[in-house]
Amino acid sequence: MIPSTLDAVVTEIADEMRARSDRGVVASYIPELGRIDPNQFAITVVTQDGQVASGGDCDVPFSIQSVSKVFTLTLALGLAGDRVWNRVGREPSGSPFNSIVQLEREKGIPRNPFINAGAIAVTDVILSGHQPREAIGEILRFMQFLADDDGIYIDHNVAASEDESGFNNRALANFMKGFGVLDNPVEYILGVYFHHCAIAMTCRQLATAGRFLANNGVRPETGYSVVTQERARRINAIMLTCGHYDGSGEFAYRVGLPAKSGVGGGILAIVPGRASVAVWSPGLDTTGNSHLGRIALEMLTTRLGWTIFGPGAV
Repeated sequence: MIPSTLDAVVTEIADEMRARSDRGVVASYIPELGRIDPNQFAITVVTQDGQVASGGDCDVPFSIQSVSKVFTLTLALGLAGDRVWNRVGREPSGSPFNSIVQLEREKGIPRNPFINAGAIAVTDVILSGHQPREAIGEILRFMQFLADDDGIYIDHNVAASEDESGFNNRALANFMKGFGVLDNPVEYILGVYFHHCAIAMTCRQLATAGRFLANNGVRPETGYSVVTQERARRINAIMLTCGHYDGSGEFAYRVGLPAKSGVGGGILAIVPGRASVAVWSPGLDTTGNSHLGRIALEMLTTRLGWTIFGPGAV
């Protein structure tokens, strides 16, 4: 694939998405996110050799929300290794991202680290041995390091909005605390959780931050090993099977890449050995995933032949 082909495909997709009227619904249950203009769309592809192709509002920061769970899982695994899996499973949930039903049946152990309950358990691992402010700072610095950009920040208005409206997350955390799954005080854990979900990044920054997962755990521009090859493979596997909540099967069927979505409208997708892709469109589908983001990624993988399945697999 020559560079101009990638540029052309990304530009075409951005133009097509801009013209569509079916944009989904913004996440108004978090009031600050409900105020976001749904007519925005962005896409950035960063290849392993450093080529960048972007379209749309790619330099507009947005709240990455649950996309941050990829990076907190990476941090937690670095801190605690496979002991993380004593707190959280690795199976698709088949339920909405904020469901409490499975927790009762499974004695407070969340199905996977990408639903809200699972990410709260992962946040508890990161918080252990830290004050909440220190843990928040560590997560933010990790994101800045991966993206090589200290302009990444926490949107404190979004964090406050999540705190004010986070009744379901409090229920999940208290339920897990009752089963002995969480070690730290619930309000401390949720404070860190709300803040890492409120990290604001552009598509350029997010795609750059995800490159290590497309390169066997190594930041390609520096050669620094963020995680082992085996761990990068396993994080990608969980992204593929669990990254879109109860829409994960449909996403894998249509897009065919490991990816993680967030209710801010962002999606980080990994093309192993080739590229990291970030898309953003604030309107969500019925499963809480970016409506146009998924469509755009399906177009990208179809037009470039980027899939982990079948002929032409990456």
